[in-house]
Amino acid sequence: MKVAIVDGYSTGATLARRLAQAGVDCIHVRSQPDIGAFLLRSYSPDDYVLDLGFTADFTNLTRELARLRVSRVMAGTETGVVLAETLASALGLPTNDPALVAARRDKFLMQQAVQAAGLATPHTTVARSARAAADWYAAWGLQEAVVKPLASAGTDGVTFCGSAEEVGQAATAVLGGPNLFGEPNDAVLVQERLHGTEYCINTVSSGGQHHVAEIWRYTKRLGPTAAPIYDFQEPVAPASADGKVLTGYVRDVLDALGITETPAHTEVMLTDRGPILIETGARLGGGTGPDVVDAYLGPSQTTLTVTATIDPASLHTRTTPDPGRQPVLRWVDFINHHPGHANPDALTKIAELPSVVAVFPGFAPGQHLAPTSSLPTSPGFAYLAAPTGPELIEDYDTLRAWEHEGLYTSPR
Repeated sequence: MKVAIVDGYSTGATLARRLAQAGVDCIHVRSQPDIGAFLLRSYSPDDYVLDLGFTADFTNLTRELARLRVSRVMAGTETGVVLAETLASALGLPTNDPALVAARRDKFLMQQAVQAAGLATPHTTVARSARAAADWYAAWGLQEAVVKPLASAGTDGVTFCGSAEEVGQAATAVLGGPNLFGEPNDAVLVQERLHGTEYCINTVSSGGQHHVAEIWRYTKRLGPTAAPIYDFQEPVAPASADGKVLTGYVRDVLDALGITETPAHTEVMLTDRGPILIETGARLGGGTGPDVVDAYLGPSQTTLTVTATIDPASLHTRTTPDPGRQPVLRWVDFINHHPGHANPDALTKIAELPSVVAVFPGFAPGQHLAPTSSLPTSPGFAYLAAPTGPELIEDYDTLRAWEHEGLYTSPR
């Protein structure tokens, strides 16, 4: 079996490794000629039998993949979604509804498609100037708004605003630079700010059936620029009351977006109005540790994606461990407070905390680290697991105290 992976970065790198270990020949395709260091550092060429690099001519690329007889084309990360689906459609391979491919990347079109299906969405507009963004906010009479890039991920460029002036300033900042993936921000998304509890739901769709792999509850905090940054995430049982509400809503969202054959990472705010969509990515959730999820929660989204690729008929046989026997688990994002050169000893120190079961660095030794203000400026993350909540929280509090003392940096 041969599988082409477009932009095999972030969790897509783990997907390639898992497929290769299962005997699949993986072929790498790049969606753009230049890839930012934030993504490129996760790429592992040893997991591929061939790297086609970037090919500007779509027809030639399609012919080459046909000649190689690939049986699937998949996105490794957000930047690869459109090209992967377009290639799969051209080759007649399983993929999502081609008519809605733009809505799976453009967040404004996404909200329109979901709203057209009768599902709850925030008040949203797309603006191509700071003036238009500020005028829309004023016309709607909103108390708060969120401004962010039209096609990005994580908390990239996300700003909370409480006035038309702040909306205009935030829009100017977004429009003045590229998004997380190095793509130009030609427009900006402005939405009402939702209040409630935020979750992400990781799914795998095959044959139009949606399988929920993981649900995580987010806790975020405001960073030094007043933009939200990730603090920690905790798993939520799909069978819980909130899990059932989220699962039902997300399945409807996936239907509305025409997602039938890929993983998806959907972020939802559970409000007093019920679940409301933040955004969906038709790809794996980014920057995860699938080995840890497999060990503590059951089959991860990456594991289910491999299953859906190799043996989709067996998806219904998946089992989930008894949650009563599982330790308390928390995914903790690192937060750097002090600029300076990266201290590699920080990772060793973190790993020695009793509850830490895996550490994922986000920097190279000696690299200059800025204070954490977004996902790319986080020094990494770790999974903590302990028999009881107090034991885990003790280590979490210790880590946060070390960070304030300058854990990640050392003077030169």
